Amino acid sequence: MDQMSSGTPLPPGLTGRTPAAGRTPAALDDLDRAILRELVADGRLSMRALAERVNVSRSNAYTRVERLIADDVITGFTARVNPVRAGLGTAAYVLVNIEQNSWRKVSAQLREVPGIEHLAFVGGDVDLIMLVRTPDNASLRDIVLSRIHTVEGVRSTRTWLIFDETSPGPFGGDGAGQAATA
Repeated sequence: MDQMSSGTPLPPGLTGRTPAAGRTPAALDDLDRAILRELVADGRLSMRALAERVNVSRSNAYTRVERLIADDVITGFTARVNPVRAGLGTAAYVLVNIEQNSWRKVSAQLREVPGIEHLAFVGGDVDLIMLVRTPDNASLRDIVLSRIHTVEGVRSTRTWLIFDETSPGPFGGDGAGQAATA
């Protein structure tokens, strides 16, 4: 697995994604990682500002970003939304056990349930972990009991309410300014 200069492994998806057919992605170097850190912190940076922050020419920064996009290392640009300020003040991890061999059907149906922000099939004591965000506890209860439990193939759920959260981001750090609570 590729590592940042601090020795921290890069998250999945930043080095292991399959590039365009027939292309092997170039290994990430320190400059690529610096560019990724800057773009994760502020995806609206101009190429000029990005180049200044990583100490390269604007054309070099542009070429690097274009390669990272072509290699599917950068898969898009988005806004980070504070869920509490957006009216989604209740968050929970919902752990789900499903019937064997029903994962495709369960996955397709759960992707249609509002409030499920992240869905991951995992190995271990549970089959699926979901991050669910809702306006309040009553809405969370309705999603878990009325929407998730009614999906054919779902055997059981366990809900872990999130009291507070801070996201360090994909490149570590202290998460300053990224707390999801108001």
